[in-house]
Amino acid sequence: MARLANPAELPTPIGSAPAFLDMLAHVSQAAPLNRPVLVIGERGTGKELVAGRLALLSPRWSAPFVKLNCAALPDALLDSELFGHEAGSFTGAARRRPGRFELADRGTIFLDEIATASPAVQEKLLRVIEYGSFERVGGGDTLHVDVRVVAATNVHLPDLAASGRFRADLLDRLAFDVVTVPPLRARRDDIPRLAEHFAMAFTRELGREVFAGFAERALDTLTRHDWPGNVRELRNVVERSLYRMPDPEKRLSTIVLDPFASAHAPAAPARAAGPAPAAIAADPAPEPPADGNFEAATRAYEARLLHRALESCRFNQAEAARQLGLSYYQFRHHLRLHGMLGEAGGKRATRSAAA
Repeated sequence: MARLANPAELPTPIGSAPAFLDMLAHVSQAAPLNRPVLVIGERGTGKELVAGRLALLSPRWSAPFVKLNCAALPDALLDSELFGHEAGSFTGAARRRPGRFELADRGTIFLDEIATASPAVQEKLLRVIEYGSFERVGGGDTLHVDVRVVAATNVHLPDLAASGRFRADLLDRLAFDVVTVPPLRARRDDIPRLAEHFAMAFTRELGREVFAGFAERALDTLTRHDWPGNVRELRNVVERSLYRMPDPEKRLSTIVLDPFASAHAPAAPARAAGPAPAAIAADPAPEPPADGNFEAATRAYEARLLHRALESCRFNQAEAARQLGLSYYQFRHHLRLHGMLGEAGGKRATRSAAA
C-alpha cells in the first residue's frame, strides 16, 4: 500500500529572488481554492515541493497527500495504481486493492509527469476530476471521492493538446490555474544560500563537525553556471564537491560540475551532421562590430535569430525553441531578456485570430 505523505514533511522552499517570491505568492493565493492546479517547470526546479506547499496551505492540510509519477509505470499498471483493481481483474490480482484516488479521499493527489499518461488514463482522469467518480479496474461499482488534483509537467501541454497528444478537455480542467516554477538561472541570487543549505546538510551526513564555507572562486563558479538541471543539479554538485575536497577544514574552493570529466574518459560517439536550423542557416555570420562593442553586436545577433525562428514557425514558440535547439523555457528566457515576449505572444494571437 502506498505511504500517505504529510506535506509538512517536505522541505521549506528556500529563496528570496523576485521570481521565486512571486511564484510563492501565487501558490499562497491558489492554495485555499478547491480547484485543480497545474505546476510547470524545467526538470529539477522543485515542482513536487510546490505541490506539497499547495496541499499544506489548503484546508486539506491535515488530510492525505498522495504522490504518483505517471512516467514510472506502464499504462495498464498506471490505471490500476490510480483507480485500484478488483480481485481477479488481471493475472496476479489476488485481492482487491484501493487506488491512489481512494487513498487521497478528502486530501490532495499529486500527479507528476502528467503528460505521459495514455489517452485511456486521461479519459478516466477527466471523469474523476469533473465528477469525482470512477470504477476500479475489473469492477462495475462506481466509487466517489473528494480529491484535489495537482499535476506537474516539464513540457508545454497546450502544444501537445493542439497536436492531439493530450486531451484538450483534460487540460482545460487541470489548468484552472498554472503555477510556473522559475529555473535556477532566473534566480541566481538564491544560489549561494541554496548551496550553503545543501553543504551544511551534507556536512552533517558525512559526520563532519563544521563546514568552513565556500571560497570566492567556488561561489563565482556556482553563480555563473547555467544549471540545466536546476536545484537538483546544484545539490548534486555541492555534495559531490564537498565529499571530494582534500581538506574538510578549509573553505571549499574546487567545484566539480561534471562528474564525467576525465582525461581517460571514453570518446563520445560521433554525431551525424544534420541540416542547420532554418533560422540559423538563413542568417549569415555577423560582421565584426564597427564600434568595437562586442556585447551589443552579440545581443543584436541573438535577437535576430530569435525573431527569424519565430517568423519561420508562425510564432509557435515551442516549435521555434526546438528549431534553435533550446527548451521551451530557455527560449522564453531569451525572449524575456530581449524584451520580445509581448511581440511573440501578440503576433501569435493575431495569426490565430486571422486563421
